[in-house]
Amino acid sequence: MRRLPKLVVIAGTNASGKSGLGVELARRYGGEIVSADSRQVFRGLDLGSGKITPEEMRDVPHHLIDICDAGDFFSMADFQRMAYEAIDGIVARGKLPFLVGGTGLYVASVADGYVLSNKMPDLAYREELERLSTERLYEMLQEAVPATDVEPKNRNRVMRMLEKLHDGDDVTPGKEPRYHTLRLGVTWDREVLRARIDERLERRLAEGMIEEVRGLLNAGVSVDFLKKLGLEYRMITQYLLREIETREEMTTLLANAIKQFAKRQMTWFRRDQSIRWLDMAREPVEEACGLIDAFLSE
Repeated sequence: MRRLPKLVVIAGTNASGKSGLGVELARRYGGEIVSADSRQVFRGLDLGSGKITPEEMRDVPHHLIDICDAGDFFSMADFQRMAYEAIDGIVARGKLPFLVGGTGLYVASVADGYVLSNKMPDLAYREELERLSTERLYEMLQEAVPATDVEPKNRNRVMRMLEKLHDGDDVTPGKEPRYHTLRLGVTWDREVLRARIDERLERRLAEGMIEEVRGLLNAGVSVDFLKKLGLEYRMITQYLLREIETREEMTTLLANAIKQFAKRQMTWFRRDQSIRWLDMAREPVEEACGLIDAFLSE
């Protein structure tokens, strides 16, 4: 039986420290990182997506960051194909690949080897969905997939998920794993994570996150695209359009939305019983190294 290439997965919520942990582990093992984040693929979406900076990368090669322009269409199938290419290239170079991110479907599409459909979309069904409110669309998604990590107001992603369910690609997609995986998850005490989310949000606002969104709008990126990205991009766009009156109101709404999203992310990842959870308040690097050493010796 053919031995599958080995892949280390590091998953976690927003503000959990997964990117920094991934860099530290990749440095120790001479590895390279493939980002699994649905917004960090876009150029110009930096502060709002929490994108790792060149300095934070610490000379560790990163893949699938800044690979398309804001406004371009980019699907889970696109991500999976490009992630496979990146991981296979890392393995061919004799390096250890790390898949690091918080977009649950992106992580699962690669780690579990989802078999994605090449069917043409059902345009009649899409038109039917377009007539429904975002709230109703999300209710339909929750009825089919209760533990979803999709943000309720991210209309574009909710619709794509419903279309996949409609096409039968759905709740239990076929799986053809391409890699032997070690799956690590990062976790914090709930109140500590909430405080980290608040601190991270204030820091990004101080660093110019509102100006980033204003610049995207001025560059011609559509309001619809930015709102569909959800969270930071949706709410800051609403603030700039005066749909949210004050910066203070926007900040409060956004902090609460990020915390709710982090809760959904954790619900999604907790479904995977193979994930080994690392308590980030302790010594996660040493614990992770022990798990990776054992994994590599298998």
